[in-house]
Amino acid sequence: MSPGISRKWVGWTFLALLASTIEPLRAQPEGDPAPMATDAPNLPYRATVKPTGDDNLDRVLRLSSGLIALQERAPTDAEGVVSRIGAEAEKLRPALESEGYWAGQVEVVAPGVAERGGALDPAALAAQPAPLALEIRVTPGPRYTFRNIQTLGGGPPVAVTPGAPARAETVIAAQEAAWNAMREDGRPLARIDRSVTVDHGARAMDVTFTEQPGPRADFAMPEVAGTERVDPEVVRRVAALRLAERGYLPARLTQARADISALGPFSQVRIDQATALDANGRLPVTVTVRERPFRAISASAGYETNFGARLGLSWEHRNLLGGAENLRVELEGSRIGSEADRMNARAAVIWRQPLPLGYAGTAVGSLSYVRDRLDSYDRDAAIFSLLYERRLSDRWTLSTGPVGEVGQSAPSGGTLESYQIAGFTGQLRYDSTDSALDPRRGIRALASITPSYAFTESQVFVPLRISGSTYFDLSGGGRTILALRGAFGSLLNATAGTVPPPQRFYAGGGGSVRGYDFQSIGPRDARGRPSGGASLLEGSVELRQRFGSSYGAVAFVDAGAVGTSAGAPTDEIRVGAGVGARYYTPIGPIRADVAIPLIRQQGSGSFGFYIGIGHAF
Repeated sequence: MSPGISRKWVGWTFLALLASTIEPLRAQPEGDPAPMATDAPNLPYRATVKPTGDDNLDRVLRLSSGLIALQERAPTDAEGVVSRIGAEAEKLRPALESEGYWAGQVEVVAPGVAERGGALDPAALAAQPAPLALEIRVTPGPRYTFRNIQTLGGGPPVAVTPGAPARAETVIAAQEAAWNAMREDGRPLARIDRSVTVDHGARAMDVTFTEQPGPRADFAMPEVAGTERVDPEVVRRVAALRLAERGYLPARLTQARADISALGPFSQVRIDQATALDANGRLPVTVTVRERPFRAISASAGYETNFGARLGLSWEHRNLLGGAENLRVELEGSRIGSEADRMNARAAVIWRQPLPLGYAGTAVGSLSYVRDRLDSYDRDAAIFSLLYERRLSDRWTLSTGPVGEVGQSAPSGGTLESYQIAGFTGQLRYDSTDSALDPRRGIRALASITPSYAFTESQVFVPLRISGSTYFDLSGGGRTILALRGAFGSLLNATAGTVPPPQRFYAGGGGSVRGYDFQSIGPRDARGRPSGGASLLEGSVELRQRFGSSYGAVAFVDAGAVGTSAGAPTDEIRVGAGVGARYYTPIGPIRADVAIPLIRQQGSGSFGFYIGIGHAF
């Protein structure tokens, strides 16, 4: 029951209104006696509910039934079964009343077993072949309806329609909606009481709601509890940016909690609001956190044909100076197993500073060195960025700031030539998925635009990239997932040949179009090697099916193209298809995929094999 909503009973006792929301959810109904030690053998049985014609009522009856709940988990003898049968009517009565059936009758029968003195004979039950069949027969009777509905107190009317079936869920949902409406109106202390009268003679229910909206209020400066080594003032300031001196809204509590969680050092964040306003008419709130280990080491690995093996290692500290600062060091090597002069390497240092210069959000500085030896280009370069990152809501995040790259590059195997690039990027991310590692529903999207200047070529160019993925739970239980992905890129105000090779678009490989070699799709130079393009178009469809608790399989189709102009390339689309296996772990699924190109092309193998951690998208 949400804070601010209470109950007052008059007339007939309305216990079912509460029981209907709790009882069906219990695996074992309260009050059922624990099985007692006995020498009598257990009597296996199977209890079923005879359909009443109301599917929703049948579902609630099955969830509320003591016979059904205990038949597998708590075996008992014939006497115990008779005892459960005797208690079944009282256990199902709240379920009937919650659906508006206030005069229902319940009977449990064992076909072929005679009753003795109005009850089933334990000896006769024990003599039946196992498992004993029990049928729960429910006669709902007439369905009661709402009659007189009143809302007192000056708040929004509670939307219960006279003449509708007198269901507990209808009353509770309407009351909750009215209470939330008052909170959304900035009234944190809003309350609703209800009085319920059931008239059996008229087969009707009357409900009176009494509202106490309470005053509108601003949030007070948050208090902080639970910090040990993190400066509580950082937590207070992050929360205050969303709350302090701002009008009460439930969404602001959600946003403040998300901002604090994003700091990194905490495994748990809770925000509690007071039950009364302070002397200044503001609402006190308390942020309670639980710190987690600050130092962490992680590793990653992968493999794909042509590109070879990849190994990564990282170390981070989530509270380096006591103010939730995050320092992360990453090392990565790829094309491991090829000749030493064709291996790739990357080293990066990333610093995250919350509340930069007192502003909301995070400053993210990154400096990395990369050594690429690819079929498309060679590169030795230092890459840096300084971004301001701001969570706009629990789903939207904005990042913007200067970026730069200084180094040498050339077509694969060519003579390295110096280049320098400076730019300013803007990125907008959206994420409504239910899991970072194994999404089953929701959408992810990223749009970025980076106006840049290449000093050596004296060229202004604007890389634009938009990508997104969405997930559909086809089974309703997370067992069968349909995943879709799409991406579009365009090099505005330039052609591919006027910018350094690393700034061009490429497609193919495990994170792009499986079945084709890494970066093999698109234009090629005079030697037949990938040269990159000015536009990109990609799409994927993947069906994910889980088996048991840890295993799964996928089937997928990927498509992509790279064009020479800034518009979407559609004339050289390449398509790959394949299947894969998944082993699900707490850190994400381990995947192994094999794919073949459906459209063969020069310079790409006849299949691709990929191993890694995490889904392809």
